[in-house]
Amino acid sequence: MTQSVFEVMHTARAMRRLKLDPVADELVNEILDAGFAAPVGGNRQNWSFIVVRDPAIKKQVQAYYKQVFDDVVGPRYATSEPPPGVTEAQYRRQHTAVEYLTDHFHEAPVWIVACLDSGTSKPNRGSGASIYPAVQNMLLAARALGLGATLTTRHMLHGVEVDRILRLPDGVDSYAIIPIGYPLGDFGPVRRSREGFVYDHTWGNPRSAS
Repeated sequence: MTQSVFEVMHTARAMRRLKLDPVADELVNEILDAGFAAPVGGNRQNWSFIVVRDPAIKKQVQAYYKQVFDDVVGPRYATSEPPPGVTEAQYRRQHTAVEYLTDHFHEAPVWIVACLDSGTSKPNRGSGASIYPAVQNMLLAARALGLGATLTTRHMLHGVEVDRILRLPDGVDSYAIIPIGYPLGDFGPVRRSREGFVYDHTWGNPRSAS
């Protein structure tokens, strides 16, 4: 069944519970091809992508991933109010799913690590514009292929250590890790409200309903 791009976007939930079943290389290559179709600043193509299947490497990275959950993410969930439009029960389910991914991060059949070469320049607020469009394309491609995935950047709090594990050269930094596998749950729909988040012309000027 062919899905429209809008159907894919509106059902591409973050899938944090993944089966252990292997993911074929041809599917991974389709996801990578979608990433390479994304825009990149000045068409420099200063990106690179690491496909990680090695259990030992994933386990080393997972240790840092879990450390950030224990020190930062877990306590934040435990003490924060649900975001707008999210019930307490939904927020708790999300927390549970995030904790599950934390504990099983290294078990995802394959990761794609998105990296950017800044050379001698210091990364700034605009740097991600040359890598995150590719990441989003890959997330949508995974969804279209029936694979679960989610964008994770938590490892960046231990970026030096993780990038060393991945043997990144000087000037190259990892910006995202995408764990990919067949989902244990169901896709979509993604429900978010625009109310209170969209303005006309300047900040705080409510957008008309028309």
